[in-house]
Amino acid sequence: MDRLELDPVEISAVDELLDECADAFVTLDTEDALHRATVLAHELPNRIRLHLNAFRLEQLSGVLCVSGYRVDQTRLGSTPSHWRNRTGPSPAHREELLLMLYSSLLGDPFCWATQQDGRMIHDIVPIQGHEHEQLGSSSEALLTWHTEDAFHPLRGDFLSFACLRNPYGAATTVGYADELRLPDDLREVLFQERFVISPDESHLGKNNSRPTAGAFDTIERMQTDPDRVAVLFGDPEQPYLRADPYFMRVDDEDDEARLALDALVKAMDQVMFDVVLESGDFCFLDNFRVVHGRKPFKARHDGTDRWLKRINVTGDLRKSRAAREARAVRASR
Repeated sequence: MDRLELDPVEISAVDELLDECADAFVTLDTEDALHRATVLAHELPNRIRLHLNAFRLEQLSGVLCVSGYRVDQTRLGSTPSHWRNRTGPSPAHREELLLMLYSSLLGDPFCWATQQDGRMIHDIVPIQGHEHEQLGSSSEALLTWHTEDAFHPLRGDFLSFACLRNPYGAATTVGYADELRLPDDLREVLFQERFVISPDESHLGKNNSRPTAGAFDTIERMQTDPDRVAVLFGDPEQPYLRADPYFMRVDDEDDEARLALDALVKAMDQVMFDVVLESGDFCFLDNFRVVHGRKPFKARHDGTDRWLKRINVTGDLRKSRAAREARAVRASR
């Protein structure tokens, strides 16, 4: 894991940039705002831009944390009880904008029409009734490690988080694909298209409130008639990884694929480590090179709970053109 600790001069420069421009961004999910954020990102301090560019180019590990930003907890107010509860401007507008600026140095932020009602910036908070679900809004269940949106061919290249608060130190778990130790014969099987990954529940209609015409039909097709995919891909010596074991299966008669998947899970379990994000931490994950999850914690549901912001980032927006309604629309169906 790599960490960039901002010094006082850099923190002051970031605050000054936000002071100058935050009010000009009424919202962050329009094409105009995304375009301006991409340009504005190049006014960030030099070390931040250098680190994020090195991360983008795989010159760093698959996890980068930029620390030192100060979150005004009074301005932030209470942690929402549900991502749907936002009314009016976000109290975390400055942090959302900074996360957008950082993310724009990695690629193009995008969203899913089937996740959190198509919002560009997600709120990750514990939700009552979700305690034992395999969702980012769960708390008491172990959120098993996974590639973000592993089921989808247009999944993001990077995942960006801003930690607004984490008072009880709930741990994110991370594992590197490069650290997997697998027998050659099983690695060969994992490179073959013999595995099925179903959509995770965050993309289901029951966890959204504004179904988009046709979008959930695509998810349904992926559930009922999924493609078989490879788990490992790319360079055989340093492969990329695509996996979400909780939502994966193999054909009943394919014992070899089942053995390979079981070996992968066991090998990854052995190399997972904890990352405890603190208020003001901005964390970036390479969605091809690492998997992530979260350890259980006891939510309070009193307005002081853990609160993260999340953005999906793609390195190639064009690859999703057929899944988007128009060139200037960032939501993939």
